[in-house]
Amino acid sequence: MSAIQNQPVSRDQAKVMRRADLTRRLVARLKHEEAVIGGIGFSNFDLFGAGHRAQNFYMLGSMGLAVPIALGVALAQKQRRVFALEGDGSLLMQLGALGTVATQRPTNLCIVVLDNGAYQITGGQMAASGAGTDLIAIARASGLAQSAWAADETAFEEMVDRALTEDGPFVIGCRIDNARPEKQTPRDPSRIRDDFMRGLGVKK
Repeated sequence: MSAIQNQPVSRDQAKVMRRADLTRRLVARLKHEEAVIGGIGFSNFDLFGAGHRAQNFYMLGSMGLAVPIALGVALAQKQRRVFALEGDGSLLMQLGALGTVATQRPTNLCIVVLDNGAYQITGGQMAASGAGTDLIAIARASGLAQSAWAADETAFEEMVDRALTEDGPFVIGCRIDNARPEKQTPRDPSRIRDDFMRGLGVKK
């Protein structure tokens, strides 16, 4: 059964899940050197905490660019599945990227929206998503028909599996908690860049 097509839930109906747990569940399902772009802040802290991979790219201080970078990787390496882990606040800053993804239609791209309704890393200020803005509804209105909220952890895993085996692009919305990450990504931009380029096979 397709979680995206047959089990739609609204943002309010979706279970609030642990961000770190969802990240670990995603990483555990990656078996073929899939690329993962972690958005700024806790999104990439949890990605690093789930276990460093050469195919991980950790955003540092570039709010809203996880989706554009993931789109570029997906277009450049069509044989590779690509995931963007982006917070709701960051996606709100770069909503135009959704329309660009819909126009380019990369079949190998999946955007995971981690939505706690707040700008958590800067103090927990409320974001528009916490006051009624539905980012999955915006994604669908932008032309990304395969966009849906994950009802719970099982649905999330089903949706990830679909993104790994079927043509996208996909957008998976996840209601998440406000827990602080267990680890923090080392802040070394040159090393992050070089490791990622080697992980994608474009630098020796």
